[in-house]
Amino acid sequence: MELIKPDLGLLIWMLISFSVVSYILVRFAWKPILKVLKNREKSITQSLSAAKKAKEEMAMIEFGNEKITALAKQESETMLREAKEMKNKIIEEAKQEARQEAAKIIDNAIRNVEREKNKAINEIKNQIAALSIDIAENILKQKLQDKSKQQELVNNLVKNIDLN
Repeated sequence: MELIKPDLGLLIWMLISFSVVSYILVRFAWKPILKVLKNREKSITQSLSAAKKAKEEMAMIEFGNEKITALAKQESETMLREAKEMKNKIIEEAKQEARQEAAKIIDNAIRNVEREKNKAINEIKNQIAALSIDIAENILKQKLQDKSKQQELVNNLVKNIDLN
């Protein structure tokens, strides 16, 4: 039962030991422990603040990424639309140039055909004139074999000449 009822001397020595240990702890250990705890609390607070700031920055980055993605999507759509418009414009210009070139070729062909036609008509006229002269010459040779007929023709031609 001695443990249940401590002796007064033991109690005094326990109080002195407790006081010495408490004094030593307060004097040498309590301040560094509090300092470590304050530093720990400060680092936890800073970590929480940094985590909160990082979370906000991540939200801003995500918002920025969404914005950039939307802008990139819009820009790519604009570029695709412009490329389609440019393609259609180039195709239309090529068609227009082809039409103009075809019209030039057709005009040149029509001019060439007209030129060849006129050339053929002139050749036919020249051949008809040459044939007419040959025929007239042959007829005149036959009719004018006589000297009297020749004289009569010359007289008629002289009469018909109009002198101004």
